[in-house]
Amino acid sequence: LNYVDVNKNFTKQNSENLADSNGRAIWALGYLLSISHLLTNELTSNASQTMQFALLNVNKIHSTRSMAFIIKGVFYANKSFNSFENVSIIKHFADKLVQMYRHESKPDWEWFESYLTYGNSILPEAMLCAYLSTGNLVYKIIAEKSFNFLLLKIFTTTNIKVISNRGWLQSDQKLDKNLVGGEQPIDVAYTILALSKFFDVYKKEDYLRKIKIAFSWFLGNNHLHQIIYNPCTGGCYDGLEDTYVNLNQGAESTVSYLMARLTIEKYAHKKNEEKQIKTKISQLLIHSNIN
Repeated sequence: LNYVDVNKNFTKQNSENLADSNGRAIWALGYLLSISHLLTNELTSNASQTMQFALLNVNKIHSTRSMAFIIKGVFYANKSFNSFENVSIIKHFADKLVQMYRHESKPDWEWFESYLTYGNSILPEAMLCAYLSTGNLVYKIIAEKSFNFLLLKIFTTTNIKVISNRGWLQSDQKLDKNLVGGEQPIDVAYTILALSKFFDVYKKEDYLRKIKIAFSWFLGNNHLHQIIYNPCTGGCYDGLEDTYVNLNQGAESTVSYLMARLTIEKYAHKKNEEKQIKTKISQLLIHSNIN
């Protein structure tokens, strides 16, 4: 069961995007378990049982992005509930992504598929999560190579333009910089989440700079110079087209904005803390010199 209408009835679309939906559900459950110290025992127990049930037939999933979502979910769950089984699942799917990368990549196309489509950032991020769980340097190398390849396709020095759903980028094509429209909040949010993970691991300021650029897309740093976040409703518009903003405010877009917002605020708080520490150190030095 995947789609629900406005009357909360399940619709006959249950075969559409089902693998991705299952993968995202495992990601959500895994993240929930990673913060179990903040939750009630009942909620943690329910999440754990649901996660175990969801993973029973997980090896039947072959969708590229679904595998990446699963890696992320199990990675987070394993942070609080470390187990051999969790690491085995991560290795299983990471090895599949390695095989895909080795089959498709070449000097000018360092990617897992012969095209760039939607949710691209989830793939290198999942490989980095796999490295953090296993210590396998192959995962780390592929994560960095593929992510840097993707960033070259979607970033300029001042803005982000994610791969458009108006036309995926094939490996034998050149990127059409004149193609506009079809940009969705979820792709920008996934990019911000991946940049955050890479910054936390590599500590490269360029990743942090790109987080800020990507988030500014929501605030008008896009080809239409139009705000995508709606401050009046707290929602987020569904996308950026060639000459207009899609004014529908779906749950996916709003959740995407909130994930991006929470991520960038994490670094804003850290910078404030660093400023406070530097101020205290300066005050202590001044005080010691006076004495």
